[in-house]
Amino acid sequence: MNTKQVLNLLLIFCWIIFVGLCIEAGAFITNAVFAIINPAIIPRLWQQVDLSELYKYNYGYFFVLTLIVGIVSVIKAWLFFLMIKTLHNKNLNVHQPFNKELRHFVFYLSYLALGIGLFSAYGIKYSAWIAAQGVKMPDSQDLRIGGADVWLFMAVILFVIAHIFKRGIEIQTENELTI
Repeated sequence: MNTKQVLNLLLIFCWIIFVGLCIEAGAFITNAVFAIINPAIIPRLWQQVDLSELYKYNYGYFFVLTLIVGIVSVIKAWLFFLMIKTLHNKNLNVHQPFNKELRHFVFYLSYLALGIGLFSAYGIKYSAWIAAQGVKMPDSQDLRIGGADVWLFMAVILFVIAHIFKRGIEIQTENELTI
C-alpha cells in the first residue's frame, strides 16, 4: 500500500470513530438533559450505567460528574473531527511534510489530548471521592472517563512531535534560503 491509500484508509477509520464518538457524546448530553427534567429515568440512562444513587445523594455532585463526562466525550469527538478535517483537506504534504498547518494541527491535537487526560483524571478522582462518601458509583470505564494516564502520555508525545515539526520547519526554511 502506498501512502495515499493508507491515508484514505485512516480517513475512513477516523470517520467511523468520529461518528461513534458523536453518537456517544450526543446521547450522554441528551440523557443528562432528560435526567434533569425527569429524574425517574436516571437508572435507564447511559448504557445501563446507573447514577440514580448519586442523584439522590446530591444533585450538585450528579451535575458536576455528568458535566465532566460530557466534556470528555465532546473533546474526544472534536479531536477526531480535526483529524478528519486535516486528512480530508489534504493538509498532509508527503513531499514537504514540515509545514505550518501540520505543526499547528499536531500542537492542537496535543492540547486536546491534554484536556481529555486532565478532565478524565479529575473525573476519576471525583468519582472515587464520591464513592468514599458511601455512594454506589459505576466504574470509570463505564463512565467512559478511564485511561487518563494514556491521554496524558499521548499529549506529551504529540507535544514532542510538534516541536520536532517546528524544528523541521526551521531547518527547511534555512535550506530554502541557502539555495
